[in-house]
Amino acid sequence: MAAGTNATGSGTQMAMREVLAIVPLRKLTAAQLVSLFGDFLAIFAIFSIVSFRLHGSPAQVSGIMVAYMLPQAFVGPVAGVFADRWNVKTTMIASDLIRAALVVPLVYSASVWQIYAVLVALSVVSAFFTPAQTIGLRSLVPLEGLMSANALMMQMYQLAQILSPALAALLIRLIGESACFWLDSASFLMSAAILSTLPIGRKAAAASKEFSSVFSELIKGVRFIFTHATLAFTILSMGAGLFAVRCYSALIALYVRDILHRSTGLFGTLSTLVGVGMIAGTQVVTRLAKTRSRERLMMSGLFLVAGGILTLAIFGNVPVTVVATLVLGVGVALVIISAQTLMQGQTPMEMLGRVTSSLMSVLAVAQVFGLVVSGSIAQVIGIRNSYFATSALLGLIAAAGWRVVEQRRERAGSQ
Repeated sequence: MAAGTNATGSGTQMAMREVLAIVPLRKLTAAQLVSLFGDFLAIFAIFSIVSFRLHGSPAQVSGIMVAYMLPQAFVGPVAGVFADRWNVKTTMIASDLIRAALVVPLVYSASVWQIYAVLVALSVVSAFFTPAQTIGLRSLVPLEGLMSANALMMQMYQLAQILSPALAALLIRLIGESACFWLDSASFLMSAAILSTLPIGRKAAAASKEFSSVFSELIKGVRFIFTHATLAFTILSMGAGLFAVRCYSALIALYVRDILHRSTGLFGTLSTLVGVGMIAGTQVVTRLAKTRSRERLMMSGLFLVAGGILTLAIFGNVPVTVVATLVLGVGVALVIISAQTLMQGQTPMEMLGRVTSSLMSVLAVAQVFGLVVSGSIAQVIGIRNSYFATSALLGLIAAAGWRVVEQRRERAGSQ
């Protein structure tokens, strides 16, 4: 693939300001920001309840994210089939309305298992929303604007993640955790109201109601992914990147405590710096996309993530850790935005739901696996050696991917 063209070969990369001029995209972004802000308030409140009110064990606390992510791994592929069939706007609005109702029981939850049950239900409904949102984004934005649009979505995600903890802590101190849950419910209702104004023209697809047809469509989507070399490697790369990030995040608190000999203040700062690095990465990727292929940007991101984790393994001081964390955040942004743009650009519109949900399924498994295995491995070989191993694995995947990209480029140049 020649430098200077995008993954689809559709022309010049659109700048962020050009993408922001698309009014429906601004509405979609606003709906996501509102919903994400509410979600992060609720998640913070859940961690507060399980950790302090219910005095949950470390396994119960880590189970919060497992309960939310793991169901998407199983429901996601099937949800993608229906996202390809159903009306996109109706699917998103219905998902928001259902989730607005599902959040309310958290106000009255009195046990960890009740909280887990609500999170599982929310995860199942979210599995339908995510592919529908991807289809909506692809319907509203030209191919050459997908990179900037995905960067914009990531900026909103990180902005909500950075700002919400302070507000959540204030609400919990003044009113209680229930305020966060009521606001989360209201955010879904507000998101649904905004989405109702979107001019998404993609209608529901005609499809058989038989279960066998659902299975055959699912198989068709999986076959498309694994017979499309770029998509298959994109999903592998994104999964590897998020696996590494979860290994990092699962151990960073212990790294701060046992290696840096610092307290929760630095841990909180590092968590914020990952988000700051990712916001910076969105600016970097939209500029580099004008002269670099999506595949190269994705591999460069994997190298940056591997390098950031390797730096943590080698050095054990605060200034280097701060820089390495920022670099890691930039790398994650390059991987995710480039991978999403490749996936959206190279997938036929009628299969976008299935491909997106399959990607989400792989990512959920990778993140849960990273959360589960990192602690066990660190107990055996230590935190630093765990980071060495994670960095080496990611570096090998990035090196193999870079070689594949260069070989394709050479073959294309010789034709």
